[in-house]
Amino acid sequence: MLPRHSSARQAVKIASDLPNEHTSMLDLEFAQLSDPGLVRDHNEDFLGHFAPESPAQSRSHGWLFTLADGVGGQDKGEVASQVAVESVVEGFRKAAAGELHSNLLPKLVQAANTRVFETGMAARPGGVNMATTFVACALRFDRAVISHVGDSRCYLVRRGHAHILTRDHTVPNEQIRLGLMTVGEASRAATKHLLSRSLGTEMFVNVDTSEHQVMAGDVLMLCSDGLHGAVEASEIAAVAGHGTDLNSAAERLVAIAKQRDGSDNISLQLIRIRSVERVGMYRGRPYKLR
Repeated sequence: MLPRHSSARQAVKIASDLPNEHTSMLDLEFAQLSDPGLVRDHNEDFLGHFAPESPAQSRSHGWLFTLADGVGGQDKGEVASQVAVESVVEGFRKAAAGELHSNLLPKLVQAANTRVFETGMAARPGGVNMATTFVACALRFDRAVISHVGDSRCYLVRRGHAHILTRDHTVPNEQIRLGLMTVGEASRAATKHLLSRSLGTEMFVNVDTSEHQVMAGDVLMLCSDGLHGAVEASEIAAVAGHGTDLNSAAERLVAIAKQRDGSDNISLQLIRIRSVERVGMYRGRPYKLR
């Protein structure tokens, strides 16, 4: 897990240490960074990941990246985000070998929701309101599965463009979906940061999950709204793409967010795909493509 940082210079970069002879397998590098910003005196964001320890585990479990942003205005947002991340990472670690990420990830996020809710109820007599946003990305072979609740995002940077793979669960976004508000109106709405969904608010939550093919050279970015609220998708692509050092890219993106705003905690994970193992699926089982 990544401790809550007080400085943008405390970036972490971990590259795959799996044996080089397995050149056809999924191989990646990543950097992650969390910063309290310029206004808040503590950090309610929390990051975590699971890295396989062998080629066999890369194929049986894969990689997992998680980011949670404790909801401001609620009690113990920093506890909610940490509980959610640790619950999902531990569940991923203990999952049955070969379980489909598209089935596994939403189950783990639902279980994390229950953990956060129960932690809040047990905090004191009568309970406390405890909630967090959450986004997770699981990678195996040539696939990325994204599950999320709230307005923390996942972007895919490919060929100089950044595409959002998640949909913010905010009140204005729901009104856009229902045709009650335009995109322009939503951007100016006083409720634009009001969540329509979060982990821990209720016993059950609706988890959005999607699956995407990834290619060598792709960069995935998970981030809290402290980053995407201040940095445009085009800037994310410019900074994180083109083979840029991921540590430097993470620090640069945080610096831009702080320069533009800095009123919120700022967190991100950058994941560069170095190679993939192309597979097809038959009755839930992968087979190698030539």
